[in-house]
Amino acid sequence: MSAKPVTNWREKHKLIKEWKQKKKLKQKQRTDALATDGQTSQTTVVDNGVKTVDRDQHPMDTSVDDMRAPVASEGSSCGRKWTASIAVPFSIVDNAQSPELKAYLCGQIARALVVFNVDEIVVFDEYSRQTSGVDESSDESLLYDKRKSAMIQMIRVLQYLECPQYLRKYLFSIQKDLQFAGLLNPLDSIHHLKTSDVCQYREGVVTNRPVREGKGSYVYIGLQRDVQIDKCLKPNIRLTVRLDDTGGNKKLKGVAVSPSEPREVSGLYWGYTIRAAKSLSAVFTESPFPGGYDLTIGTSDRGQCVDSALRQLPKRFDHLLVVFGGLKGLEAAHDSDE
Repeated sequence: MSAKPVTNWREKHKLIKEWKQKKKLKQKQRTDALATDGQTSQTTVVDNGVKTVDRDQHPMDTSVDDMRAPVASEGSSCGRKWTASIAVPFSIVDNAQSPELKAYLCGQIARALVVFNVDEIVVFDEYSRQTSGVDESSDESLLYDKRKSAMIQMIRVLQYLECPQYLRKYLFSIQKDLQFAGLLNPLDSIHHLKTSDVCQYREGVVTNRPVREGKGSYVYIGLQRDVQIDKCLKPNIRLTVRLDDTGGNKKLKGVAVSPSEPREVSGLYWGYTIRAAKSLSAVFTESPFPGGYDLTIGTSDRGQCVDSALRQLPKRFDHLLVVFGGLKGLEAAHDSDE
C-alpha cells in the first residue's frame, strides 16, 4: 500500500521532465527559425564605420552605447547642455469628469515627460483675458475658481510624481489635490533611486539633525545614513547632492549642486521642473533661460504637415519649446491673451 504513491510520483515526475524537454526543443526550433528569417538586414553608414541594423528594428530602438557614440566622436563630454520644454494649458485637465480622471490624466502627462526626457513643463492659463476682470460676487467668479483649482491640482500632481518616493512624506502634506495621487503609476525615472542603487548624484532633503557650527548640514538622501554637506541650510529644503565617496566609510560627505548638473555633466535625465504662467505670452517672457527659447514649435490642426515642417527646423538649438493648445486649439489661447 505504501509503494503505490511513490510509483505514481515517479511517473508524474517523468512526464513533467519529458514535457520540459519538448518545450525547450520547441523554443530552440522557434529561435532558429527567427534567426534564419532575420538574416536579411539593412546597413546604416555612420562616421566611424558601418553599422548593421535589423530590418524589423524600429529606428528609435537604440541602445545607450549607440546614443553616446556620436557624442564621443565629436570629442565632447557626455553631458547635455540643451533642454527641451513643453507648454500645455490646464484646460486639458479641467475637461475631465471626475477628480480621479484628472489625477490619472496628470499621471499620463508626467509619464510622457519622463519617457521623452522633457526638462520643463509650463502650465499656462488660456482664459487670461476672459478672467482678468471678473467680479468676485458674480457667477463667473465661481467658474474662475473652479478653473484655478484645476490648474493647482495639475501642478501639485506633477510635482508629487516628479519627487522621489523617499522624499514625498517630508515635502508633501495630506491635501485634497493629492487624494488620488497614490494610485498613479510610478515614473521610474533615473533620479528615483532605491537604497541598493549606486549613483554619484542623489536627491535629498535637509534634516533638523544638530550639527556643529560651520560644519554644514545633514541631508537625507534615501539611504540608511545621512550625508553631510558643506553648506548650512534650513530644514525641509529639497536639493541635489553630489556624493564625494560612495564607499563604505562611516560618514557620507557630499556637495550641494545645481539640479541641472547631472544633465550637463553626466548626461543623466534628472526629472522636470514645473512653471505656472498666467497667459500664453508669459510662457515666453518669463522663461528661466537668459536668452529665452531659441526654437519654438506650436501644434495646431491648421499648421503645416509635420514631415515637411521638420525639414525646415534648424539642426542645432539650445532651448526647445513645444506649445500645445487646449480644447479650442492654440489659436484660441492666442486670441484670449492679454
